[in-house]
Amino acid sequence: MMTANNSAAVECSSSPPHVSMIPLRGASPCTVSMCFGNYGVSEELNHSINERYRIAIISGSANPQLAKDVAHVLGIAPAPVVLGHFADGEIKVQLKESIRGADIYIVQPTCPPNVDSNIQELILLIHCCKLSSARRVTAVVPYYGYARQDRKHAPRVPISASCVARQILSAEPDRLLFIDLHCGQLQGFFGNTPTDHLSADSVFFNNFAELFREDKDNVVIVSPDAGGVHRAKMLADMLYINSMATILKRRAEANKIESMQLVGDVKGKLAIIYDDIIDTAGTLVAAANLLKQNGAKAVYAAAAHGIFSANALEKITESPLERVFVTDTIRQDNNVKRCPKLTVLSVATMIASAVAVIHAEQSISMLNTGSM
Repeated sequence: MMTANNSAAVECSSSPPHVSMIPLRGASPCTVSMCFGNYGVSEELNHSINERYRIAIISGSANPQLAKDVAHVLGIAPAPVVLGHFADGEIKVQLKESIRGADIYIVQPTCPPNVDSNIQELILLIHCCKLSSARRVTAVVPYYGYARQDRKHAPRVPISASCVARQILSAEPDRLLFIDLHCGQLQGFFGNTPTDHLSADSVFFNNFAELFREDKDNVVIVSPDAGGVHRAKMLADMLYINSMATILKRRAEANKIESMQLVGDVKGKLAIIYDDIIDTAGTLVAAANLLKQNGAKAVYAAAAHGIFSANALEKITESPLERVFVTDTIRQDNNVKRCPKLTVLSVATMIASAVAVIHAEQSISMLNTGSM
């Protein structure tokens, strides 16, 4: 396998001086993959072959700014692609440059407001890249739609997360990269296809370590439900915060809470509610009210994915929450204009670092993001 940064030919001491050689990836300089000495190959083609296994970032229409930011961190431009619809509503996809032999990373969260369209677009982009002879195609899915439908919660309902996973796998991606799946077990729905699971813990850690530097001993990390305790503990451990609390809740139905109970002490403390998703914000606002009723000095919230359905932003604006932190796994450019309490942190550097590590065939765990 040839490396992208191998712009100059390498010669072995044991070889004739007129023979230029390109080393295989991971091999010693004396390991030869091709020799061009007397075969009439132009310098331009030689350079092209050296550069062929390059990184290429391709953006779907769900979050093009994130893809641009990732490419910018990597020092490259996103590959040009035409995305649109035909007259009958079918999705149109066309790559505008050759990606033959390239290491492709398609950035496409399957998020609202066009969840199903974004999924189909991702599938077509993967298929298009495979047909265009890309060497490897990695689907970077910062937010995975349908993740909360991961089991049968009632009779005669589908396990939608599994069904969507099979749809994506039908396009045969070589690898998948996720950020904060609703539950880590979702990786099992993708069978034998390698998956990497990053966490936004490190993004929030960098921000909170500075924001609460003077009051760290007075901060408590709050899990909004029993299932999120591990997530909250990860952030607390990174910040060296000993205080944690949990809210136990009973749901009447989806997005409707029947009762809530606080376990832990928050009196006089700065409480940070830490979750993976903020959807309608009903649970979040109810949790903030409960914490204030139990004596919390101030209440903040953080979540990797800000969906903000219906009137969620209005609820947050009118709530006792001081600030709400989310990442840009889902586009937030319009939401920050509607809600003065909303702060958006970027995951572009984290994704770009993961892309660089994967391209170099190294372990994702070296990034120390809290990834699983």
